[in-house]
Amino acid sequence: QVQLVESGGESVQTGGTLRLSCKISGYTYSRTWLGWFRQAPGKEREGVAAISTSAGRLIYYADSVKGRFTISVDNAKDTVNLQMNALEPEDTAVYYCAAKWNGGQALSPTAYNAWGQGTQVTVSS
Repeated sequence: QVQLVESGGESVQTGGTLRLSCKISGYTYSRTWLGWFRQAPGKEREGVAAISTSAGRLIYYADSVKGRFTISVDNAKDTVNLQMNALEPEDTAVYYCAAKWNGGQALSPTAYNAWGQGTQVTVSS
């Protein structure tokens, strides 16, 4: 059974940086996607960034985070990370990591098969 555990969420001020990490275990699929999603109060969960685990390492970002967030995979540590720079109050949300091994769009929450419990990111102005 795949398990994902996020860490790194904190409260920061506008313009600050955070690095989220997601530890993955029980993972046996050779071709899949790992993604970061977020959900703000009263809003739907949205895709933030996604990366394929195949050799091509395809990456997608939501328009709202392009140029500020970077997703990466550390195979040695079995983690998927999200480096977040130039944070804005609009980035405040619970951030989730997820994995999918079937079809569907890389940034679509409904395509993902396994989820972490989430970590809170709060950006104050």
